[in-house]
Amino acid sequence: MSGYPQPPPGYGYGSAQPPSSQGYASHHGGPPSSQPYSAQYGAPPTAQPYSAQYGAPPTAQPYGARPHAAPSAPSYGGPSPAPASAPGGYPPAPGSYGNPFASLMPSSFPPGTDPNIVACFQLADRDNSGLIDDKELQGALSSYNQSFSLRTVRLLMYTFTNTNARKIGPKEFIQVFHSLQNWRAMFEKVDRDRSGKIDTNELREALMSLGFAVSPVVLDLLVTKFDKTGGKSKAIEYDNFIECCLTVKGLTEKFKERDTTYSGSATFTYENFMLAVLPFLIA
Repeated sequence: MSGYPQPPPGYGYGSAQPPSSQGYASHHGGPPSSQPYSAQYGAPPTAQPYSAQYGAPPTAQPYGARPHAAPSAPSYGGPSPAPASAPGGYPPAPGSYGNPFASLMPSSFPPGTDPNIVACFQLADRDNSGLIDDKELQGALSSYNQSFSLRTVRLLMYTFTNTNARKIGPKEFIQVFHSLQNWRAMFEKVDRDRSGKIDTNELREALMSLGFAVSPVVLDLLVTKFDKTGGKSKAIEYDNFIECCLTVKGLTEKFKERDTTYSGSATFTYENFMLAVLPFLIA
């Protein structure tokens, strides 16, 4: 927000070119391809060694610096169409939010959907309404040997509906299911010691690959906040890793809407600030 000191160059969300190797989440649900998770807005820096100076700017101008030209501003982080039709990577293509009340409208599974996904949804949809709520989604996801907190589940629902209705249909269920596969792939990529947790340096690497070069102060706050031991172990488990990344992504997205000049500074009214932040605090 305006009036606050500018962060040092190199922090924020950037727009570096994606690497030539396979990136994170090829089409929102499938295996990785040539574009990383945040290919639409701020891909990870190219060939920058992990041991480079902490917070060093990526190859392209980072968010918060003075870019030569403002990058394009496609939709970032909204729900995508069916997985096979989202070539740009996760998050999906622009304009996919559509009707803000779409989460209240039952959809249907497209032809060719994995029968296991359909069966999982139908098992959770006990009243056969074509919609499942947050607790039903939590139960459905837990059937795949991975428990998720209600907060993480609600953040996932908010990401793919842009509402707090806390109900999703088959279309959003597919998106959530495949996005979790992508989150798992990213978590395992940075968890090199296979401890089931990622430390501060590994979280920094993950956020950089998503296009977010946060400062050391913010990084420490994130680890402390999302560490289940209250900051004692200085490490984040898979469930909280998703919650952390969704929070950083969502808040950056809201800030971008006000930072029209890509200067790293924005002006909010009190009302707009509360509406931007509260969904991520009360999920």
